[in-house]
Amino acid sequence: MAPAKQHSVFLLLCFFITNLRPLLAQNKPVFACDLSNNPGLKNYSFCDPSLDVETRVSDLVSKLTLQEKIGWMVNAAKGVSRLGIPNYEWWSEALHGISYTGPGTKFSGLVPGATSFPQVILTAASFNESLFETIGKVVSTEARAMYNVGLAGLTFWSPNINIFRDPRWGRGQETPGEDPLLASKYAAAYVRGLQQRDDGDKNRLKVAACCKHYTAYDLDNWKGIQRYSFNALVTQQDMDDTFQPPFKSCVLDGNVASVMCSYNQVNGKPTCGDPDLLAGVIRGEWKLNGYIVSDCDSLNEIFNAQHYTKTAEEAAALSVNSGLDLNCGSFLTNHAQAAVDRGLLNETEINRAVTNNFATMMRLGFFDGDPSNQLYGNLGPKDVCTTENQELAREAARQGIVLLKNTEKSLPLSPTLIKSLAVIGPNANVTHTMIGNYEGTPCKYTTPLQGLTASVATMYASGCADVSCGTANVDEAKRIAATADAVVLVVGSDQSIETESKDRVDITLPGQQQILISEVANVSKGPVILVIMSGGGMDVQFAKDDPKISSILWVGFPGEAGGAAIADVIFGHYNPSGRLPMTWYPQSYVEKVNMTNMNMRADPTTGYPGRTYRFYKGPTIFSFQDGLSYSQFNHELVSAPKLVSVPLEETHVCRSSECKSVDALEENCKSLGFSIHLRVKNVGEMSGSHTVFLFSSPPEVHNAPQKHLLGFEKLHLVAQEEGVVKFEVDVCKHLSLVDENGKRKVALGEHVLHVGSLKHLLNVRI
Repeated sequence: MAPAKQHSVFLLLCFFITNLRPLLAQNKPVFACDLSNNPGLKNYSFCDPSLDVETRVSDLVSKLTLQEKIGWMVNAAKGVSRLGIPNYEWWSEALHGISYTGPGTKFSGLVPGATSFPQVILTAASFNESLFETIGKVVSTEARAMYNVGLAGLTFWSPNINIFRDPRWGRGQETPGEDPLLASKYAAAYVRGLQQRDDGDKNRLKVAACCKHYTAYDLDNWKGIQRYSFNALVTQQDMDDTFQPPFKSCVLDGNVASVMCSYNQVNGKPTCGDPDLLAGVIRGEWKLNGYIVSDCDSLNEIFNAQHYTKTAEEAAALSVNSGLDLNCGSFLTNHAQAAVDRGLLNETEINRAVTNNFATMMRLGFFDGDPSNQLYGNLGPKDVCTTENQELAREAARQGIVLLKNTEKSLPLSPTLIKSLAVIGPNANVTHTMIGNYEGTPCKYTTPLQGLTASVATMYASGCADVSCGTANVDEAKRIAATADAVVLVVGSDQSIETESKDRVDITLPGQQQILISEVANVSKGPVILVIMSGGGMDVQFAKDDPKISSILWVGFPGEAGGAAIADVIFGHYNPSGRLPMTWYPQSYVEKVNMTNMNMRADPTTGYPGRTYRFYKGPTIFSFQDGLSYSQFNHELVSAPKLVSVPLEETHVCRSSECKSVDALEENCKSLGFSIHLRVKNVGEMSGSHTVFLFSSPPEVHNAPQKHLLGFEKLHLVAQEEGVVKFEVDVCKHLSLVDENGKRKVALGEHVLHVGSLKHLLNVRI
């Protein structure tokens, strides 16, 4: 070979070695019990997959020193090389797709992106349990694929199932909304999708999910009040009927592997240092099979921000003694040994904590040797961003999009009749805005402008430099609007307006967006479609009242395929079926209601109007479960009882006195249930999906909700098709309410069951 050619080959070889080395280094997953490289490990019981988890974990813990145990109580867990255990990073995130938030996950040339589904608030608007679970299943498959090439862990700190209590909360976008039942069903379904294995082994995990942030956490940074030191004052009634149900469902129905305690205090106690909330409820009452983790650096906040303990080692001891197993951060690395030395923390509690941590890793197969020999060992980069996964992201966005106004059936637009479309607004051609926070790198983006341009010829003007819209540039926007056959205005917010660590003060459209919208609408000759991209609700009463604005769509943060989904709905390729998972309040609400007031129930003596559709007494812009379709769906009640009797012993106090309610106890509730059958007909001209909601308005006792959701069912009907929906109602589970002392009661008297415009009276008596 000639010297020049030899030199060229040498340079080429150097290039490949330099560029491939990072990929090759990432190409191996992290795991323990690598028998092929360390055959001596086969003598250890903890490396024997044929043994039960308890036996294996007990063997492992018995072999560790105190320092080695403490090393496995923090997210950056320190390996034990003498036992063949590598370092492990617990912190990965998968809120609505694999996220690069957290050090446990990375993207590279090997896996440059992952499927980015809509932000949770929009997925929740689909009211489709099977969709929640299907998304979780896809996310966990992509997670395993990335783990197999060393780019992700196996423990994902998702989902966020806090109640969206106040419209100003920047993280409301991450949640399933304001209703405890919807949040509960979302929690359990998404967790099942993430965790359940295809072989049906209930003792094993595909990946480990984590429900957060426990509990009564829904304020980040409002007018200088910070989540790190906020003390949420919550009544026992509100705690048990609003804030706790999603977490209870997550543990009991979803069998989640982890719960994360929050930064804030509840009634004067930090949640990560409250033995009643951790050891008492999660571990004791609900029997969590897994580990309890702190929010990141929250132990540090207990000591430094809340000044709850006098010393750092007291804070370390408090958290572990309360039931904490894992610290996101380094607080326990720095202070647990000192807590033991001072007699504040004993090794028995540390053993309990690491036992829970190691048991979770055992269930994930981390101690079973080479993952390529296990169930998901064949997954890899080819299984991330598949065509099917990306289509599911588009379908999820379509199912969540909510049509809030549609004057004279202005939508759908006809792609044959519309020759020119003006696309205007600060969110009309965005990419990153569409995926919200706790995001990863998406497979690709389809912006609203790209989605709409795929159907018709478009003209584009941003109208504002960004969503803050300090000055609206209306001239160009008005010029193209005046000549177009139709106008689509895409406005709203982004992470500069509402996100983690940033709560809103106002809930109107930012800056001069309203001026842009009104001026454009005024000169438009055809339909004007207002598309609102946001996490929380907006006071858009002006647009609701403006006859020139023919339609309003809320699209949340719709994920990587958001633009395509928006176009699908606008042009009638998809019949919208989303419903609002939260109340949209007027600006006057936030001007008179302090965000720090945690009370859910209205108080007439102070003029406090209450919160969420269950308790709020006041005007709304749009209400929970509002949403329109291009079809009309009629409901007909087929069968439902008019009377239910609660069996009580002859000696029960309520048999000899007037009782407004009876305890929802097991002995009273056996077989106390009934069915409601409904016939639903699509009387429109277009196929579509429809969510049937069953609400109950209980008797006015114990400050009961004015109405609450008992169940929902989504069905798809072609034009003129009929379907049947059946709700199974458990009286003590669904018709009960929580009294002032946190006790669950069945209210006696007349309950009103609602389905759409139907009302059915049900008398509950003894």
